[in-house]
Amino acid sequence: MQTPFFQACAEAQSILIAGAGGGFDVVSGIPLYLYFRSLGKQVVLANLSFTALPFADCEEVFPGTYRVTETAAELPYFPERHILEWLRERGEAPSIYALSNQLGVQPLRAAYAHLLEGHQIDTLVLVDGGTDSLMFGDEAKVGTIVEDACSIVAAGCLPVPRRFLAAIGFGVEHQLNHHACLENIADLIKGDQYLGAQALTPALPEGRAFVELVEHLNQRMALHRSIVTNSIASAMQGEFGDIHFTARTQGSVQFVNPLMGLYWYFQLDGVATRIRFAAEIEHSTSMREVADVFQRYRILNSRRLPKAIPLA
Repeated sequence: MQTPFFQACAEAQSILIAGAGGGFDVVSGIPLYLYFRSLGKQVVLANLSFTALPFADCEEVFPGTYRVTETAAELPYFPERHILEWLRERGEAPSIYALSNQLGVQPLRAAYAHLLEGHQIDTLVLVDGGTDSLMFGDEAKVGTIVEDACSIVAAGCLPVPRRFLAAIGFGVEHQLNHHACLENIADLIKGDQYLGAQALTPALPEGRAFVELVEHLNQRMALHRSIVTNSIASAMQGEFGDIHFTARTQGSVQFVNPLMGLYWYFQLDGVATRIRFAAEIEHSTSMREVADVFQRYRILNSRRLPKAIPLA
């Protein structure tokens, strides 16, 4: 009863794990990194980054693509650097890249292609902390869909044998309709694009490591604690309900719950082809252009009615 995702990755030798939506998304890929490394596979990390990369003292190895090393600047916000630091403390020496969040589909695709060629990648896994990567664009509320959609469309047709999406943190976003999210997952299941779900728990070495990494990032970036990663880590440890990790959530109701610790796996192409405005952003060169196209799509097209999950 092995998860189909891991069956599909059995022949992988060189894997690129990339954060799809920016910020802390790549953190959600670190358990996968550690598992694949335990199998002896080569793993490269990348992240669509909100870091001020021109000031990060990192080499720009390709337009908008910066290699993060231990000599990078200690900026107040720089999760990629602290992930590298944490992995090196565990005896790992990964290649990790930060990708500018100003890139549109075409330059982001070129950046991914550069990494695929340079590291002879045969498997690409986009990771999302949260589930806005599973929004198609016609839902009532879509979370922060723009960056995820840009990454998914950019990566969806890359010349690599295996392309997947992994999302973890169901329920963490507020401006997202979770009834529609489940409806989208059902549509992906019906289309044979679903590769199973898996619980990340502290009973797993990768789960324990994730909790430790989140605490490491909390200590190193005390003013920029991630709502998503802290919610997932807390849910994994049995916390429940209205729990706040940062002043940014004051005044809102949080719902930390056991579903947040589930990985959901999909064929990336199946998600990419369901994004309603994919064709319109295909030739975009900047993230601003992607955002403008998305806003135009929302204005000109009808949306699904918002529905609540009918569970008492």
